[in-house]
Amino acid sequence: MRLAALRSGNGPDDATGETTSNGDAAGETTSDGDAISDTTGNGGTISDATGDATSDTTNTRHGAMNHSRMAKGRHMPLGAARDEAEIQGTRIDMDKSSQITGSKKVYQGFVFSVEDRGVLLPAHEGEPVAIRRQVVCRAPSVVLLVHDTVNDRYLAEREYRAGSNGFAYGIPAGLIDLGEDPEQAALRELREETGVEPEAGMMTIDRVGTFYSSEGMSDEIAHVMVMHLDRWHGADRHFDADEYVESAWVSWGELLHLPIVSSNSVIAVQHETLRRLREESSRKS
Repeated sequence: MRLAALRSGNGPDDATGETTSNGDAAGETTSDGDAISDTTGNGGTISDATGDATSDTTNTRHGAMNHSRMAKGRHMPLGAARDEAEIQGTRIDMDKSSQITGSKKVYQGFVFSVEDRGVLLPAHEGEPVAIRRQVVCRAPSVVLLVHDTVNDRYLAEREYRAGSNGFAYGIPAGLIDLGEDPEQAALRELREETGVEPEAGMMTIDRVGTFYSSEGMSDEIAHVMVMHLDRWHGADRHFDADEYVESAWVSWGELLHLPIVSSNSVIAVQHETLRRLREESSRKS
């Protein structure tokens, strides 16, 4: 179903048509052809790493999360070891920080790079354990569910997503530029993608949280929020040449029936579901 067919309600300049997101780009090429395939496998630290080594457990550019700040007290072990496989898992002291001993960039694309890293994991006894991981490095992003409070409707989008190789339903999102904070990036992305610009003082933001998009393989974090607009006006949109996005205002019921499967978008929708349930309960009581 085309999103343009779902437009509803009254308001200035319904957001629709071809727009773009800065979140993805097509056509990455490698500089040396076989760089990625040559970096797989397990082993110790990287002896030919380039750049400065760091002891932090996460990339902290643009305000990325730091595990030491996230921790709320010591972690409890998940269970006593009962066999050799479990003993292997309990060798590591997970209350201490890991250390990146070296990192070599093996691929550079338009919106992300890949680094081959050596890491030391702290052990309960003896020497630290050396492992090797490949990490997709990407700037942090914003994901925003936008609510027109006057007409009780929401912005939905549909565009091609390379990861799923299909035209996916979702909500506005994009990367945070250098020097931007998450709110500034959210307002810019909203204006550029959909042509929607909130009136000054006529917006409230529910900051849902900050989440890793795929912490097993990427350092990207997403700042998820719900924006409630009491008044907005239309603005010029700015599109990339190779991206095509349908945008439209939809009702809450229509939004819930869209097959949205992106995890960060689902988090935003679930947060708004709880808010609406609390609001409805408050009205009844």
